[in-house]
Amino acid sequence: MDFKKYITIVEDYPKEGIRFKDITTLMQEGEVYKAAIDEMAAFASEKDVDVVVGPEARGFVIGCPISYSLGKGFVPVRKAGKLPRDVISVDYGLEYGKDSLTIHRDAIKKGQRVLIADDLLATGGTIEATIKMVEELGGEVVGIAFMIELGYLDGRDRLKDYHIFSLMTYN
Repeated sequence: MDFKKYITIVEDYPKEGIRFKDITTLMQEGEVYKAAIDEMAAFASEKDVDVVVGPEARGFVIGCPISYSLGKGFVPVRKAGKLPRDVISVDYGLEYGKDSLTIHRDAIKKGQRVLIADDLLATGGTIEATIKMVEELGGEVVGIAFMIELGYLDGRDRLKDYHIFSLMTYN
């Protein structure tokens, strides 16, 4: 299926010169959204994952249906101050500054096989931070699945030691 035809390109958002890839138009088409998630879940199934991890917020709309499809648990990664129990955190760089992500300290068990799922691979910073937390908790990242990869930003290079699946790539 040509998933790109269901993605809306929004010019100059969130700032001038950016061509934002809007997945909500794909998600509005139930059968297309299902087909996209099914392909991503097939990749995860091949990796024999124990749990799916997704960074907020769009990682939830990708990761949750994958975990549901596989009958596996889902673990949210959130910004600082959003999770109610004991957490670990990692700071990571943004284009203009830094941010922090957190995960519940008891969310990943030692030795669990983890799939990280998100909507977009750009520079790879968010996923790199997520990987650090999963591995600190003793999880093994066996795959990373994205709906969209922006190949021209070289995020894949930053994650070169991991198995990456991208449903569609923009070069």
